[in-house]
Amino acid sequence: MLLLATNEDFGLRQIECACGKSERNFREAAPYPHIQIDDFLEPEAIGALYREYAESDEWLSYNHYNEKKSGLTRLEAMGPGTQKIIRELSSLEFLAFLEKLTGIDGLIADPDLDGGGLHRILPGGYLNVHADFQSHTNRRNWSRQINLLLYLNRDWQDEWEGFLELWEPDMSAATVRIRPDYNKCVLFHTTADSLHGHPTPLKCPPSESRKSLALYYFRDEGKTLKLQPTNYMSRPEDTPVKRLLIRLDKSLVWAYSALKRYTPLGDSVMSRVLKRFSR
Repeated sequence: MLLLATNEDFGLRQIECACGKSERNFREAAPYPHIQIDDFLEPEAIGALYREYAESDEWLSYNHYNEKKSGLTRLEAMGPGTQKIIRELSSLEFLAFLEKLTGIDGLIADPDLDGGGLHRILPGGYLNVHADFQSHTNRRNWSRQINLLLYLNRDWQDEWEGFLELWEPDMSAATVRIRPDYNKCVLFHTTADSLHGHPTPLKCPPSESRKSLALYYFRDEGKTLKLQPTNYMSRPEDTPVKRLLIRLDKSLVWAYSALKRYTPLGDSVMSRVLKRFSR
């Protein structure tokens, strides 16, 4: 079980592992190492994150065939409470917890929020099943190790879809479905086999959206790593046409990632390009 104890210096409820059970739960979980933690932040902290969520006007568009969502990656554009939470989740204390939980040493929080930060998916939006990019776009020695997803959705209804699906490595089935409930945190080991997504378009009312905070943790491998962009996958029920479009879009994603790594173009420029094509 997880022991939660308030620490006055943190909005985060300090999490300590009891009797090794949490480590075992994480490492032995199927279809790959992961854990769910309910009531992750103190009520005041999650409340601040929720209130500040929509205040910025710097949201980036990530609209292409394999996903339809928006994101906010610039820390300075977020509210003060949100910035404080991200800094706490990047602290040495929290990194030590992650290392103990996962058994992965040398974890580094990403100051660039590369692909992370705040995410928003509107009605009709989706995220096809995928394995995340395996190396940092700009910090070329960094391998991606851990995903942290914190959900901000009050009173989420099953019929709205939006469940986080964890798929078997052979794409035979989604064996875990996680409802994106308010203040629920999901941690998982990021590998080429940690396939996940929510491929069914959202059916929530126009006044709602699927809200989350995504933070990624890396490790310095001491050498330049090859570019390994997000790898989107087809589901068994996908039509031949959809399978083809998923593969074609993966080529565009690779080009997008290469431009980010090897040119001065960043997410803001690429977002404006994607907006033109998504109209």
